[in-house]
Formats: sequence, C-alpha cells, structure tokens
Amino acid sequence: MYARDDVATADKWQQLPPGELVDTAVDGFRMLADATRLRLMWLLCGGEFDVTTLAEAVGVARPAVSQHLAKLRLAGLVAVRRDGRRAVYRVRGGHVRRLLGEAVHAADHHLTGRPDHD
Repeated sequence: MYARDDVATADKWQQLPPGELVDTAVDGFRMLADATRLRLMWLLCGGEFDVTTLAEAVGVARPAVSQHLAKLRLAGLVAVRRDGRRAVYRVRGGHVRRLLGEAVHAADHHLTGRPDHD
C-alpha cells in the first residue's frame, strides 16, 4: 500500500453519504439483525435455494421462512426467480455477500480475541 492510497481512502470517509443511501443501508442492517434472516442469507450466499430447502436447513417453519424472505426481498438483499412452480432465492450481488462475510468475520474476531485487520 502506498501513502497516496491512505489519503484516497481517508478522503472517501470525510463526506457523509446522502440521506437516502443511509436510510437504505439502515434498512438492510435492520433486516440482518435477526438470527434466522442472517442464517438464511448465509446459505443464500452459497447458492440458490427454494423455501422448503431453506426451512429444513435453518429448522424454521416454511411460512416463517417465506415471510423472512419477503422482507429480505423488499430490502433488496435477495432476488427470486421462478423455476416452474418453485420460487428460487439467491443473494443479490457481491456487495451483500461481502457485507455478510465481514459481519461474521468481525464477530469471530470479537469472540476469539484475534486482532482486527486494518
């Protein structure tokens, strides 16, 4: 890393993002602040799944999983496509995958006492 990289990175954090972006980000974090939704998102980072498969994997009733997925979809965190009569869900893009990965890795560092990365 070069010194100019530090300046460019620091400059990015000096100006607040527009309110609409902050509100949308807060909505996304709010959706992830539920253990079942976080587990669903984790699984969806690895591929596409239907509601029944997700319900079995997280040990939650199918109707509850459907409601969680609907909320995640409204928040723009998951996408759905039809496969015949089935709805198949997936995470919406790399930003969401990286966000989820960073959150889980940060929790791991907190629990294990490992030092944070810069």
